[in-house]
Amino acid sequence: MTKHLDITIKGSVQGVGYRAWAKYVADQQGVTGTVKNEPNGDVSIAAEGDELSLEMFLEECHTGSDYCTVTSVESHEGELKNYRNFVISK
Repeated sequence: MTKHLDITIKGSVQGVGYRAWAKYVADQQGVTGTVKNEPNGDVSIAAEGDELSLEMFLEECHTGSDYCTVTSVESHEGELKNYRNFVISK
């Protein structure tokens, strides 16, 4: 069953390749959705996939790329948007 998660990543996560890294991981795990920088310095992800894929993706979000420092990850279920792929939004 497909689920939707809204994820917020806090820390030093902008300007360090976090969005590109998130897309790479999502593509590897079959997760669809979007990732974007927020004006307050956070990164927001809307992710959809089966429960196991989302669980693995969310676990990876705590680590991030080699150049970032993640201080917290918040997530909650949301309404399905039926994304076709995973894209980086501006």
